[in-house]
Amino acid sequence: MVHRKIFSILTIVIIIFLVTGCGAKNQQAINDNGKIRLMVLDPGHFHASLVLKVMYPEVDSTVYVYAPDGMELSDFLARVESYNTREESPTAWNVVTYKGDNFLEKMVEEQPGNLVVLAGNNRDKTGYIEACIDAGLHVYSDKPMAIDPAGFERLTGAFEHAEEQGLLLYDIMTERFEITTILQKTISEEEHIFGELVHGTVVEPAITKESVHHFFKYVSGAPLLRPAWFFDVSQEGEAIADVGTHLVDLVLWEAVPDGIRNREEQIQIVSSKRWTTDLSPEQFGRVTGSEVFPEFLTDYITSGTLRAMANSSVDFRVKDIHAHVSVEWAFEAPEGTGDTHYSIMRGSLSDLIIKQGAAENYRPELYIRASENADKELIEVNLQLYLNEVLNEKYPGMAIEKVDAGTWKINIPNKFREGHEAHFARVTEKFLEYMENGEVPPWEIDQMIAKYYTTTMAVKMAQ
Repeated sequence: MVHRKIFSILTIVIIIFLVTGCGAKNQQAINDNGKIRLMVLDPGHFHASLVLKVMYPEVDSTVYVYAPDGMELSDFLARVESYNTREESPTAWNVVTYKGDNFLEKMVEEQPGNLVVLAGNNRDKTGYIEACIDAGLHVYSDKPMAIDPAGFERLTGAFEHAEEQGLLLYDIMTERFEITTILQKTISEEEHIFGELVHGTVVEPAITKESVHHFFKYVSGAPLLRPAWFFDVSQEGEAIADVGTHLVDLVLWEAVPDGIRNREEQIQIVSSKRWTTDLSPEQFGRVTGSEVFPEFLTDYITSGTLRAMANSSVDFRVKDIHAHVSVEWAFEAPEGTGDTHYSIMRGSLSDLIIKQGAAENYRPELYIRASENADKELIEVNLQLYLNEVLNEKYPGMAIEKVDAGTWKINIPNKFREGHEAHFARVTEKFLEYMENGEVPPWEIDQMIAKYYTTTMAVKMAQ
């Protein structure tokens, strides 16, 4: 296991020196075949490989990887090779790898591509973003791009520098492409069904997003080995700053779709807390491949048990809308289950609820529940009209199932139920559209900055 060092002053000086001579190389990388060329930097998280699970017409088939040698790199290369050799729709990535401790400086010096993919140790990620932007490179980053207030300040500087240079900086928000989430947002815009989003209270928020994840899981059919630093919040980040990024993103995406422009005035953290999940050495070994706790986890160990600071929640207001976000981690999901998601948007006419429990066979389903004083028959008529005239134009085969008086479920055809891994391709396709247009829309940038402001301020309060 390679334990990364925080950027040294010498490293940054070397990078700045190298950047001055890299512009021509980068321009050549863009122009010689008209395609985007990917560089993957230090792929310490399996999300880096999921970006490459499919091919993209706009992207050159040769991918350049720069990383320290070790298990994380080996796992990435093996996963990409499994995509290249699978029987159904194999990919054809030609992976060119540079291994060495000076991987960052080497990438900045050589620049065989123009778009950097980041997914790895979150403590290092903000510095990687800064270095790539300084080198004149576009950045496509896994979440989170910052895990604490200091990182947030550096990230806002990176966004400003990217804008000055005409570079794109974007994070991978897969959950926007989950079909029940898409429908929840879409129906919330229909005033004859949903009404208006209520303001809510701390006790009964207008929007709630809760998720439960598991340390031990399977990815692309194989057990996932996580690096030991995954359990160190100084490297991985608090739960609210990591997985919570997705949930806060969805709150802002649904509640304030045109973006947040004055975050200090429009976002207020009401309360935030954190708690642990306990792992035995044997459980730690199943997840990481080593039953020996590394020294950097010493502060989290009590009587031989790892007390991972894995769980967080935050209550906050965005403008006058109350929201609640919670992230929990268990060791392993019971057989036949998996990660779960719960969400509710409360409207003046109805609530839009996503459930993923036993009653749903652990797959997300969307319910519409009429408010107590609403005209339930009229909502049902309007819901059916909307389904026939709008939804089925884009998503053919949708149907309404009446659960009880005033509650309906949207029956979603399986063809629209893509799994989490497939969502990486959808986000990437959207980002490639932005690359073709030459900019990330301003509302997206506003949302990213507001999102990381919210998560890092929640971390500060919880700590």
